[in-house]
Amino acid sequence: MKDDLLDFTTRASAFLKVLAGRTRSMLIWELLDGEKSVTALAEAVGASATAVSQQLAILKGEGLVSSRRCGQKVFYSLTSEEARRFVSSILEILLHNARNADTLAQPRAA
Repeated sequence: MKDDLLDFTTRASAFLKVLAGRTRSMLIWELLDGEKSVTALAEAVGASATAVSQQLAILKGEGLVSSRRCGQKVFYSLTSEEARRFVSSILEILLHNARNADTLAQPRAA
């Protein structure tokens, strides 16, 4: 049992490190809106198409995104509804924490 937990947490940590990259996180958020081309993603995150392609390859390797080619263009999307729910849940947590931080930072009325 301990070996199973160690293996699981090792894989989970490696997976979460992939999400920790700023550009990769931005790409995932962009893909919540649906399929987009590498060019559109590069414009959205302010990076070169080459850099974006490299980051998308990492996300694809982790099973978060899939690709399809249409002529010269490559389009990416989140792989599954589970991936979409996972990313949406993280976004909800971050937004909730940001709202709570804003509430805590406001001065109290005397």
